[in-house]
Amino acid sequence: MAVDRLLPTQEAADLLALTRQLADRELAPRVEVHERTETYPDGLFATLGEAGLLGLPYPEEQGGGGQPYEVYLQVLEELAARWAAVAVAVSVHGLSCFPLATFGTPAQQERWLAPALAGELVGAYSLSEPQAGSDAGALTCKAEKTADGYRITGTKAWITHGGVADFYALFARTGAGSRGVSCFLAPARADGLSFGRPEEKMGLHAIPTTTAHWDGAVLDGDRLIGAEGQGLPIALAALDSGRLGIAAVATGLAQSALDTAVAYAHERSTFGKRIIDHQGLGFLLADMAAAVDSARATYLDAARRRDAGRPYGRQASVAKLVATDAAMKVTTDAVQVLGGYGYTRDFPVERFMREAKIMQIFEGTNQIQRLVIARSLARS
Repeated sequence: MAVDRLLPTQEAADLLALTRQLADRELAPRVEVHERTETYPDGLFATLGEAGLLGLPYPEEQGGGGQPYEVYLQVLEELAARWAAVAVAVSVHGLSCFPLATFGTPAQQERWLAPALAGELVGAYSLSEPQAGSDAGALTCKAEKTADGYRITGTKAWITHGGVADFYALFARTGAGSRGVSCFLAPARADGLSFGRPEEKMGLHAIPTTTAHWDGAVLDGDRLIGAEGQGLPIALAALDSGRLGIAAVATGLAQSALDTAVAYAHERSTFGKRIIDHQGLGFLLADMAAAVDSARATYLDAARRRDAGRPYGRQASVAKLVATDAAMKVTTDAVQVLGGYGYTRDFPVERFMREAKIMQIFEGTNQIQRLVIARSLARS
């Protein structure tokens, strides 16, 4: 079911229409095969890049699409409604471009940013470590200064697109304490860099998630983004935007689960009438619809604050919390609506439920979002 959207311009409406057409043509027919066989969709990100969907929120002068964040997030939602794993990877690609676009020098941007925003280079975000997920200040991966640049030693974890991406927004320790983390734009091919086998995940099977092992790999000095010690502020600023991306993806996933449940409830009959006409089930569907609409409104509020140049960190955490919790509940309820069929692979709702779970965890767990919100309230 097409969402009735309030968009700021006709250009935005045309962009959403293009996105739906492309997603229906390129994503929807392929999702089941790749998710079941756990195979990577070769060539798909080049197609998305050619359509201009990988650099939408960045300025046109940098090679991006110059779109407001509220429009970009709705594009992500449309992609997620067809294929959540791909939408997550698109969001992560945008996240990986953020340090270069926001803190990179003109020379760095000229060399690397335009190809990234055009989708010629696909990026990944490398912040987490096996012992440091939500606690980014506990990073131990080291970047030691050398005559030629920086020698990287350590292990990074939970990298979406790991082993497949062309570059990594890498955060490593150049000193002590919270001011001792720096950001690098690391190439995918470097002597001393290797990747672990893809994680065996509950969902999002088509896009690999891996560890990365840095065994003394040397990065050129011009790979440092921003100043030494500026890594944590860069990472946290990027994550505010990234949380909105995940909120939009979760909303698209929930919308797809709702649509599947409503369609089934129209077709299935019991006791002489459609099950959607039974009040008990109708109320369940109503609660699902309210949760999806609320999630969308919440992420759009945060996006509009971002577009207006206003603080939006707390609102980003609220959006991520509300949307991903909604996705978990709506997908679980969709399985319930379909009954025994919902528990089988004959319908996609069991996959939706598995995919929703991780969204409560990455880009900061929902417990971390509550901590961010609580601290914001304490400062007010």
